[in-house]
Amino acid sequence: METELLAVTYTPSTTAVAGNLTATALLGLVPLLTFFVLLAGLKLKAWYSGLGALAVALVVAVVGFGMPAPLAGLSALQGFTFGLFPVMWIVVTAIWFYELTVVSGRFEDLRHVFNSVGHGDMRIQAMLIAFCFGGMLEALAGFGAPVAITGAMLIAIGMPPIRAAVTVLVANTAPVAFGAMAIPITTAGNLTGIPATEIAAVVGRQTPVLAWFVPILLLLLVDGRRGVRQVWPIALVTGFAFAIAQYWCSSHFSYELTDVVASLVGLAAAVVMLRFWRPSTPDDQHSHVTAEPIGAARTAMALFPYLLVIVVFGIAKLWTLGVDVPKWLASTDIKIEWPGLYGNLLTASGDPSTGAIYTLPWLSNPGTLLLFSGIVVGIVYTVFSGGGRFPMTLRLTLSTFPETLWKMRLSVATVATVLGLAYVMNHSGQTVAIGTWLAGTGAIFALLSPILGWLGTAVTGSDTSANALFARLQQTAGQAAGIDPTLLVAANTSGGVVGKLISPQNLTIAATAVGRPGSEPLLLRKVVGYSVGMLALLCVLVYLQSTPVLSWMLP
Repeated sequence: METELLAVTYTPSTTAVAGNLTATALLGLVPLLTFFVLLAGLKLKAWYSGLGALAVALVVAVVGFGMPAPLAGLSALQGFTFGLFPVMWIVVTAIWFYELTVVSGRFEDLRHVFNSVGHGDMRIQAMLIAFCFGGMLEALAGFGAPVAITGAMLIAIGMPPIRAAVTVLVANTAPVAFGAMAIPITTAGNLTGIPATEIAAVVGRQTPVLAWFVPILLLLLVDGRRGVRQVWPIALVTGFAFAIAQYWCSSHFSYELTDVVASLVGLAAAVVMLRFWRPSTPDDQHSHVTAEPIGAARTAMALFPYLLVIVVFGIAKLWTLGVDVPKWLASTDIKIEWPGLYGNLLTASGDPSTGAIYTLPWLSNPGTLLLFSGIVVGIVYTVFSGGGRFPMTLRLTLSTFPETLWKMRLSVATVATVLGLAYVMNHSGQTVAIGTWLAGTGAIFALLSPILGWLGTAVTGSDTSANALFARLQQTAGQAAGIDPTLLVAANTSGGVVGKLISPQNLTIAATAVGRPGSEPLLLRKVVGYSVGMLALLCVLVYLQSTPVLSWMLP
């Protein structure tokens, strides 16, 4: 009997409910509304909300859309698997890589590097820590780590707690699209079938617009108009260097490394600028931390992990002399026709849906490259342990991994359930129905497109989750409305970056990091205007990019 059930084929329809698109789309919205109500309304944990929404999506798929129950279950299982590998494999290895710098003691040296660059001016140090170093942490870890770490660092240099929290929240915007080795973009590419490199290239023509002026905004937050008036040259140079590097790397290098490269370039530009120019620093803006001279060797060791990552990813993505490394790595990917689903899930033309093919990038995956890089870092840090000052061992390198995995267990469960939800909605036709219905707004949908990413990230706290929920919807709406689908998927990602600073999770992390638990409502009031303002800018930008006015910006 089970074999007979699995042999039943299914073709998604946008008019599954009473032969009506609107009714079908509204029913398809029920799982998403369930997720948001459980998370934002009932304040359940994210993975509980994901499970509840997944259960509703399964019922809607089977009862409302007529999808055979075994196929719906297999769709959820495929989504779970994709959430675990490659998505969370990348995130876990990225955070483990960062943790190696902490347990080795080298993170403190990196902090001193940032402190020394600012020459004792709290405003410059705050900008470099929150923006440049925060961007690097976003690139390697994401998931709240930049806000928590840089928030505590700003307190250490003498910044008032609430001001420090607002500063790091606003700084943690432009880098988010490429966070955790650009996993939001990788996820969107896998769900839509659009090459992730193409999505990254378009995002790299949107978020740099924010990156350019965010440092100026940070000066305003730290020291008001006086800060902008006295320190704007260094902020302008840092933001411009970051933006240019973000644009270039997203299109011409390894998009996974975009924020790592941009952060280092922004920092380097600031260092060079400060050799020729220094601001007048008021007494109340002197840092409470005296920069400790740590020497060239310790500075090199502090920066080594990040430079190594650039080299490893550069070889993996670009090296073609003698051996075409990117091609060879891609050839190791294993494509699996999902058992019971492939061949039974059909397209409108009657062909097997390629969405039922699972790709296992076991060697080419950024997570595997980070694992290799982390092992090298562990070996180097063990060899150069500094005579006990930096007590690193290979045993500590390896034992840190399961500890990181345990810390991340709830995030792993959350992402797995959200992607299970996304796959059920995609395979059953719920997402396509919603996208087709929204496309009825026509060309104006490009103006509204970033709002979906903003909403998804504001509620879930994750640009990856927002893309899992809405990337396929954006693609469908674009195809139906005659708007470039890649532009809209990128807009979903870019919209998410300005939703991050008002997400409840991020607000709680910020409040805790600066020692002001319970201050979330105050923080929300202080940052919501910046979030909405940057969202409005992105909406106009994306709309103009969909027209001849700014279409020249797109690759």
